[in-house]
Amino acid sequence: MSQPKAQSLGHALKQAEPLAEAILSDGISRVSLRHLLAAAETLADGWAGRSVMIAVATQFEAARVLICLNGVAGRLLLLPPDVKPEHYASMVRDASIDTIICSDAAPFAGLGVETVVLGEALPCLSPIKNAKSSPTEWLMLTSGTTGEPKIAVHSLAGLTGAIAPVTASSRPHWATFYDIRRYGGLQIFLRAMLAGGSLTLSRPDEVVVDHLRRLAADGVTHVSGTPTHWRRALMSDAASLFNPKVVRLSGEIADQAILDGLKAAFPNAAIGHAYASTEAGVGFEVTDGLEGFPASYLETAPGGVALRIVDGSLQIKSSRMASEYAGRPDLILVGSDGWVDAGDIVEIRNGRCYFVGRRGGIINVGGLKVHPEEVESVINRHNAVRQSRVRARKSPVIGSIVVADLVLLPDIANVDVVKQEIFGLCKANLPSHKIPAVLSVVPVIEVTAGGKVARAHA
Repeated sequence: MSQPKAQSLGHALKQAEPLAEAILSDGISRVSLRHLLAAAETLADGWAGRSVMIAVATQFEAARVLICLNGVAGRLLLLPPDVKPEHYASMVRDASIDTIICSDAAPFAGLGVETVVLGEALPCLSPIKNAKSSPTEWLMLTSGTTGEPKIAVHSLAGLTGAIAPVTASSRPHWATFYDIRRYGGLQIFLRAMLAGGSLTLSRPDEVVVDHLRRLAADGVTHVSGTPTHWRRALMSDAASLFNPKVVRLSGEIADQAILDGLKAAFPNAAIGHAYASTEAGVGFEVTDGLEGFPASYLETAPGGVALRIVDGSLQIKSSRMASEYAGRPDLILVGSDGWVDAGDIVEIRNGRCYFVGRRGGIINVGGLKVHPEEVESVINRHNAVRQSRVRARKSPVIGSIVVADLVLLPDIANVDVVKQEIFGLCKANLPSHKIPAVLSVVPVIEVTAGGKVARAHA
């Protein structure tokens, strides 16, 4: 199968023959991709050139609409379920939305745009004036934003730039812990669709054990999620029920502890961690089993993606980047020299680049900087730790001190001994200002809707 470039998703699916066995499922609804493609081909007139916000209730419904409208609509904006209603008006304004496809029209009343409630098929609409004939723009909300969300503008060619051709003999059955209405989940949706493969979607109402059992029952071969997703999966006995061929991590720093844990749990799987962001697109993937990435990537531009480090921050230039923030000319996404600043702090040690944290997440301890992720990567090395979260606690003397929340393996005989061992591990690997002053054992660590450790309320 040749890799699609700047063509519609429906056209690409036609090339991915045979599709008879390819299935899209969320455990409640199930449909063949051939059926979805047939529905797209019978789409009524009136959608050409529209700027559409897809605000349906489930990922399954969002996938149906994407397949139908890509290559038809002028713009498609995917609305994740966790976006606050008070931001709807600014999103409609910035993305120039004229039509909202939804499961319930009530939340969008008063926005001044046409709403269409999704049924078995999209209805016929009156044509709009000056409809664009250019390829559909894909609009994605940036993750982790506060205040009014920013909207990154992508093309299908850019979104699929990192997806390699797949042969008929290796059609995958993908699953992802992500929601496909966020960048990471959309990447997996596209990988599955363009390979003529199946896709098992996650559900917000499903506990980890049930989700893993469903992946096993569906015969999933390829699985993607954040390191936090995977830590929760490894806490469950259900992880032993399936044997994936490919395990993929992205969205957060993949430390050595989670990579080693996955290799132990799935010894026959190819394990890789990818670097990507909504603005910069997919940067690169690391498959050597080690955290960080080879410093040689800074010279070789893997996959045509140029990398550089400026003032400790990773910057990226490639054809996979978003072009702009929709409706926000006041915000600079791509610099004048064509580079996007990813905001991730990187250190080079012994020929390898290591991620130490986000530029905006630094803890200030008496004027010294502490990246929470750097401390967590040390704590997570202890074999009794399943997950950790490092955060700041206010101090009247030095501004902040470092504290850490720990989720431990069940039935730990002596928690105090484990804490002392963790303190020792930190003292051996970190300067004194980065060593947590307090270790607290907690039953669970809060996770965002995108599957990342929740840090805003830490």
